[in-house]
Amino acid sequence: MPLTEPHDDHLPEEGSMAAERDAVGGDADDLAAGPTGVAQPPPGESGPAPPEPEPTLPEPVRQRIVAVTAAVLPALPTDEVPVPLRRVAKFAPNRRARLGAPAIAAQLTADPLFRQRVTARVLADAGDLGAAVVEGTAPAAADPVEVAALAYLARPRGWRELIEASGAAVRAEADSAVVAELVREAEQRATRAEHDRAVARVEAEKLRDELARVREELGQLREESRQLSRTLRETQARERRANELLATERGRATRAAADAEAELRRARARLAEAESAAGAARATAKEARSVDEARLWLLLETIGQAAVGLRRELALDPVDKLPADFVADAFADQSATTPAGAAARARDTDDPVRLDQLLALPRAHLVVDGYNVTKRGFGEMSLEQQRKRLITGLGGIAAQTGDEVTVVFDGAERMHGLPPTPRGVRVLFSRKGETADELIRRLVRAEPTGRPVVVISSDREVADGVRRHGAYPLGADSLLRRLARS
Repeated sequence: MPLTEPHDDHLPEEGSMAAERDAVGGDADDLAAGPTGVAQPPPGESGPAPPEPEPTLPEPVRQRIVAVTAAVLPALPTDEVPVPLRRVAKFAPNRRARLGAPAIAAQLTADPLFRQRVTARVLADAGDLGAAVVEGTAPAAADPVEVAALAYLARPRGWRELIEASGAAVRAEADSAVVAELVREAEQRATRAEHDRAVARVEAEKLRDELARVREELGQLREESRQLSRTLRETQARERRANELLATERGRATRAAADAEAELRRARARLAEAESAAGAARATAKEARSVDEARLWLLLETIGQAAVGLRRELALDPVDKLPADFVADAFADQSATTPAGAAARARDTDDPVRLDQLLALPRAHLVVDGYNVTKRGFGEMSLEQQRKRLITGLGGIAAQTGDEVTVVFDGAERMHGLPPTPRGVRVLFSRKGETADELIRRLVRAEPTGRPVVVISSDREVADGVRRHGAYPLGADSLLRRLARS
């Protein structure tokens, strides 16, 4: 599954079962530490202990486990890296832990041998701290998150207690940070309150001064209001005079609009006359074209009747064999001397030269099994892109050869994004309950006997079916090579 798809982005939570440990020999809590820091079976015990649930990991511990595993992935030999993580190992360092976290977590849980290999390299990098964790102890000054991560990977005796102690330490640090944050916020609120009281006192003084100033301005505004009232009365008088002038101008505009409307009616009348004249001209042209077509039909009918009369006059009997049959009989006796290379090329259904020879026959019909060709030639594309590329290429063949081209796809109800069909190319989709193979056989049976029909499909059943009806089956590679050459 691609790493970009949604999945469980954490190591197993409490309640999930531990992965099978057959490859490394049992549960880590019941094993003694070996030379590499990975738990080994103690002397005297012969079988694996029952699996225990995976512990619940604090989020910082889970992130640290993924980070150290992602750091050592490129250093592991390719054959020691699980298949799902080989692509992750090629990521850039800053993207490896972020994008590959779900896959890394799943492999650490499900693959004890892979976890053992990672643990060996991580403990070697950790130095004294790794040795202490392998012995089941944790230095007091060590980072609890680092200790828990190493304990989860190495799994010495008491590793679950180390993880639980790390979780308690992480939670204690988080609680301490929350308390400190609350105290800091309370102190900030007290400081802001004191500041707000001082600002309020200053604002009160400003408001008193502002009130005195506003009272003084109020007296001035009253005097200005009396002056504005006088100005308003004068303005209203001027407005009345302007309205009278506006009424006069509106009358003039109304008369001008009436004159323009009359001119528009006259222009429309002239346009109607012009359209009538154009219609009469079109009718005259149509009548002349009809006369020309009648003359052409009469000429063709005369030529046809002349050909019938000539055939009747010569009284030629129908022939049983065509010129090509005589050529085939002449070459039948020389079949034993045919060059080996020519025979091999004639039998090669994927030879584009053979396809060119068949398409060069008069009135050839090329029938293509669409998805059989596209999935063989460019199956990495979407179905829409496959159809578009094939139909475009067949349009070039139709334009070059002038032959009839038909491409058949399965399932019209699943068709999305059909491109415009090029000239000379017919696109068909099989109906519900019918396959493209059956539609191709129907197309071949519908052709008259003797017409060259070339069917492109690598399906052996399709090839055998159309060959029985006289068509020429060729493999999909012959068309793909022909399209690549174009």
